[in-house]
Amino acid sequence: VQLVESGGGSVQTGGSLKLACSTSERVYVRHCMAWFRQAPGKEREGVATFCPVGKNSYYSDSVKGRFTISQDNAKNTRYLQMDTLKPEDTAMYYCATNGALWAVDPLRPDEYKYWGQGTQVTVS
Repeated sequence: VQLVESGGGSVQTGGSLKLACSTSERVYVRHCMAWFRQAPGKEREGVATFCPVGKNSYYSDSVKGRFTISQDNAKNTRYLQMDTLKPEDTAMYYCATNGALWAVDPLRPDEYKYWGQGTQVTVS
């Protein structure tokens, strides 16, 4: 399973970015997919998860109301729209999928088996 993130970059405080995660054809569009981030010296943090079955979305408290997770099945791509960005959002962002239709703990990294290489987001 191949996951490829894109869309990272540098932005000023209050700005927006939209990350994309392109997946290989083997990734079933109904599987849960999540976005994580990791800043230097910090643990990997679950940011948002979308499980298409049941259309359930989960967000960390730190991004709730500012970030939106979505997917385009036709393009086999999932997105993370990030608005009102803050310096504390600066991190490497990763997409991941657990290869399952649901998740026990949707924002826990241990749930996820397949990971992308990450894309850097810097907010100043």
